[in-house]
Amino acid sequence: MSPSEKLCRRFGIRLPIVQAPIGRVASPELASAVTRAGGLGQLACTWDSPDDLRARIDATRALAKGPFAVNFVLDFPIEEKLALALDRGVPVVSFFWGVSEEHIARVHLAGGLALQTVGSVNEAILAAKAGADAIVAQGYEAGGHVRSNVSTFILVPRVVDAVGDIPVLAAGGIADARGVRAALALGAAGVWVGTRFLASTEADIHPVYQERIVSASEEDTVYSELFDIGWPNAPLRTLRNSTVRAWEEAGRPLSPHRPGEGQIIGKRASGADMLRYDFGSPTRLATGETEAMAHYAGQGVGLVRAVRSAADIVEELAAGLATS
Repeated sequence: MSPSEKLCRRFGIRLPIVQAPIGRVASPELASAVTRAGGLGQLACTWDSPDDLRARIDATRALAKGPFAVNFVLDFPIEEKLALALDRGVPVVSFFWGVSEEHIARVHLAGGLALQTVGSVNEAILAAKAGADAIVAQGYEAGGHVRSNVSTFILVPRVVDAVGDIPVLAAGGIADARGVRAALALGAAGVWVGTRFLASTEADIHPVYQERIVSASEEDTVYSELFDIGWPNAPLRTLRNSTVRAWEEAGRPLSPHRPGEGQIIGKRASGADMLRYDFGSPTRLATGETEAMAHYAGQGVGLVRAVRSAADIVEELAAGLATS
């Protein structure tokens, strides 16, 4: 049995394609569409209220008609939300920004499966020892918050060699069938894709942000810790925009000396204020200076040139499986 077949059988999916937890942009509509297309859809749940979490899980389950995942970031308190997700019968839980044997054990006790994102070989070994059912090797090219200083091309085979029979998903810079073929050639069992799904019809993404995704090149991304309000000291990759340019032109000063520090530049869909340098990205109903907000994207953005349905994107990626 190939690594891809092993992964699919273990997680109850048809295709070894996992949609990354791209913040609030990952709507129930997007996650469920990916699952219906044969992959594994996913929700980002770290910052949900219990009521919102319950509603989003239930909506995704009703639409997906199959397995999906929820993601939690271990830089934040997640115990209550993890318990809620497991009580709702979520079949797969993924963890990021640290490894917790206790949390993985809780997932297994509830009958679920645990995915663990890592950015180094040492972290992958910790995840394997903690009992992760699959490991996501996230390279430096990735968009959003980035755990690694090593490229995907180097990290994936190193992690594959380090964790034995545990399936490894390649993450970072994968946006088309060629990337999927490359990931499998490196020994990965499947892929973990975020930026490509930002340009999907089901994504809850502001039009200004989505337009940037389909027009940007790989050289338009910036690795920094700039958008840190709400999640400090966490490196990330975003598109260069007016906020980034003003900061660069000012000599990249540290907080609280950055241009426009403390300014309210808009509102979230919930109506809450959005500050300049907030780590939240603009969803469809955000208002204000949405161009100046965090536009997360990986270096694979240069390969994204059209908005398509999630099902079409899964099919596009899956072409790399057939010709591998």
